[in-house]
Amino acid sequence: MSRRPRRTFTEEFKTQIVNLYLSGKKKSEILREYDLHAVTLNRWIAQHESSGSFKEKDNRTPEEKELIELRKRNQQLEMENDILKQAALIMGRKSK
Repeated sequence: MSRRPRRTFTEEFKTQIVNLYLSGKKKSEILREYDLHAVTLNRWIAQHESSGSFKEKDNRTPEEKELIELRKRNQQLEMENDILKQAALIMGRKSK
């Protein structure tokens, strides 16, 4: 059984679909008419209500944003630490 290829939708299309729902059209009608999955439509509606944007980065929780920042900072500190270790090794060889 083969899967159908993943479809991509423009921001305008997503907005139009959400507006159809908000104007009173039933979810079942939208799903059938546009061949969408319920999970997809529900995600678009939730994203529209929370931030008005369909981009994942705009819909992150404060905790997710903080975690991403902390991971970036940790990676930066690890790189700096590696550089300092290399410098210490080089300086140790020169002093002998």
